This record gives sequence, structure tokens and C-alpha cells, in this order.
Amino acid sequence: MITGLSAVLIVCGVLFFTAGTAALIRFPDIRSQLHALTKADNLGPGLIMVGAAVYLGSWSSAALLAIAWVLTLGSASVSAHALTALGHGARRRSHP
Repeated sequence: MITGLSAVLIVCGVLFFTAGTAALIRFPDIRSQLHALTKADNLGPGLIMVGAAVYLGSWSSAALLAIAWVLTLGSASVSAHALTALGHGARRRSHP
């Protein structure tokens, strides 16, 4: 039962990553691409890490995975902000 639950959570996390990649390819501008990508990249690792924590069954492993997820959330938002600023600045320079 625990293995099945963890497998479902991990597969759902992978599906969110896949949806984020599809949005990156299909959306027209950089802001909507990064919005969809960061949403998917925030929920995807969360589900994968919850699935891993359920599978491992240890509070210490769950705490380490939670810390890793919080660091992932922070890095995704900072990198999305930086990429948006770079893309917006490049657009301004190319169109006087």
C-alpha cells in the first residue's frame, strides 16, 4: 500500500514536470512560459519528495526532503525572476 501511494505521488510529480516542459514549448512569451514552468517545477519536486518520504518512512528523511524542497522553491523563483529580467531587458535593447 505504501509503495503504491509513493509510486502514484512520484508519477504525479513527473507529470507536472512534463506539463511544465510542454508549457515552455507552447506558450508564446517568456513571462507565461516561466510562470507555467515555475508552477510545475514547484509542485513536481514537492510530489516527488513526498512520495520518496512516504516510501522511506523516516521522519529524518522527510525533514531532509522538506529542506531540499524549500531550497528548490527559492532557487526556482529567483532564477525565474532573473530570466524574466534578462528577457525583458534584451527585448528593450533590440527595439529602440
